[in-house]
Amino acid sequence: MQGMHLTADLHDCQCTAHWLLDAEALGAACVEAVEAAGLQCVARLFHTFPATEHGPGGVTATLLLAESHLCLHTWPEQRAVTLDVYVCNFGGDHSTKAHALLNALVTLMAPRHVERHALQRGEVMALSS
Repeated sequence: MQGMHLTADLHDCQCTAHWLLDAEALGAACVEAVEAAGLQCVARLFHTFPATEHGPGGVTATLLLAESHLCLHTWPEQRAVTLDVYVCNFGGDHSTKAHALLNALVTLMAPRHVERHALQRGEVMALSS
């Protein structure tokens, strides 16, 4: 169960508003970024939340990957986005692909400030004889 888990909190995103509001457009961009990173999307769910007294509704894009998952959530009233990329490294190290995917989506959102975190998950354990 060894893998790489990346998160990023994006603040003051300078992208055009449709990336924060349009679930289908954002979802399509996520699928393209997944494929460009060399990962495989096996299922997807895109959802737009209704507007509130605080502003327009945000978007959640979730892509199930053969390697694990990508989740993205937008807060258009704050011009903020959270990203979550997890890849299992079973059968090969996909860490570089995870970083490429995260970087592509950060670039799309054009934040003025980014908080990134990386967590190496699981341990490589020697088999006992």
